[in-house]
Amino acid sequence: MIFPYDFGFVPSTRADDGDPVDVLVLMDEPAFPGCILTCRLIGVIEGEQGDKKKKERNDRIVAIEKDAHSWADVKTIDDLGKQFCRELEQFFVNYHKLSGKQYRILGVKGPDHARQLVKSGMR
Repeated sequence: MIFPYDFGFVPSTRADDGDPVDVLVLMDEPAFPGCILTCRLIGVIEGEQGDKKKKERNDRIVAIEKDAHSWADVKTIDDLGKQFCRELEQFFVNYHKLSGKQYRILGVKGPDHARQLVKSGMR
C-alpha cells in the first residue's frame, strides 16, 4: 500500500510510540523525501496500534500545506467531510493490518488538540 497523501513527521518531536510525531499532509502537488513543509494543523486521528499483548498510542496529525490552493477552505478536520475522514481512518487500519498489527481508531479531534500533541512531543 502507498500513502494516499504525503506522510511525514514533525522535526525535533517524539510521540508516545518513541517516533517523531506523524503528520499526513494534504497538498496540491506531491513533496519529495527530505523536504521541510510549512503547514497548518487541522486535526488529529487518534489511534492505538499493536497486537493482542502490547498496544501503544500512535496518533496521526492531519495538516494542510500552507500554499495548497485546493485545500484553502479547509480549517478543521471536520471540513473534510465524514466520508473523507472515514477513508483516512480505514487506510490506517488496513495499512497496519498488512504488517500483522491492529490499528484501532479512538477518535478524531480538531486543530487545538493537534497543536497540543505537537507541543507535548517537543522534548
